[in-house]
Amino acid sequence: MNIQRRVQIGDRFIGDGEPVYVIAEIGINHNGSLNMAKKLIDGAVFAGCDAVKFQKRTPELCTPIDQWNIERDTPWGRMTYIDYRRRIEFGLNEYVEIDRYCKQKEIHWFASVWDECAVEFMEQFNPVAYKMASATITDTELISKIRGTGKPVILSTGMSSMYQIDQAISLLNIDQLLLAQSTSSYPCKVNELNLMVIRSFAEKYQKIPIGYSGHETGLAPTYAAVALGASFIERHITLDRALWGTDQAASVEITGMFRLVKDLRDIEKAMGDGHKIVYESEKSAQKKLRKINDHLVLNE
Repeated sequence: MNIQRRVQIGDRFIGDGEPVYVIAEIGINHNGSLNMAKKLIDGAVFAGCDAVKFQKRTPELCTPIDQWNIERDTPWGRMTYIDYRRRIEFGLNEYVEIDRYCKQKEIHWFASVWDECAVEFMEQFNPVAYKMASATITDTELISKIRGTGKPVILSTGMSSMYQIDQAISLLNIDQLLLAQSTSSYPCKVNELNLMVIRSFAEKYQKIPIGYSGHETGLAPTYAAVALGASFIERHITLDRALWGTDQAASVEITGMFRLVKDLRDIEKAMGDGHKIVYESEKSAQKKLRKINDHLVLNE
């Protein structure tokens, strides 16, 4: 029996027979600037992405207490780590504007939520989906909170064993679940991307759309992921890879994202349906260049 794996996110279906769903991960690459966030949204729209994604944390819950008072240099001067986390975290006013702006630009938006309070915060915007970051895959209370929203969930699998992945899947609604191969290093070494896991996941989880969340430099592995069957891809987007921030170096600049989406659409067309035929465009060359015996036919 041929099992159809598709999940609806907003007005789009993701999975078998559907175009690759491209997520531009803004994350915290906005560096706490709403103006920069809008420029990144504009860049994602220009590139042809289907969605932008942010990260939402409650700093006091997600920052280990023993790290709160560790000082670090930032673009805003030297400050404690907890003050830095607060400085780059968008609040209600910023997300109200992000929600308005994305609707105006007709692009999906949602967030990776890192704690239960963040889920409650995001629910007021009725996001099309939720992302569970690799770091939260073992947080059973957060999983339960997200499942309770009834929204589709994209689950990233970096730094996770198959046992941990299976446990998380067992706690989620499989009919509303998408699974992403990922490796949690930034930027990731090419020999640690392990793209063949995309096929392994597809064989093991036959009802779940499988995708790829990449943190490598360059675009080639993302192309390979789609050729291996990824039905959605996620790459970090940035205005400049040299900007300050932990994710910038593993991100794709806007011109690169434009090229990525364009090439992915070409790959989709080039993949075909797997049935070998002789195309009409080949027949003149066939007639001109091939010696054909009387008992052979041009096309069966």
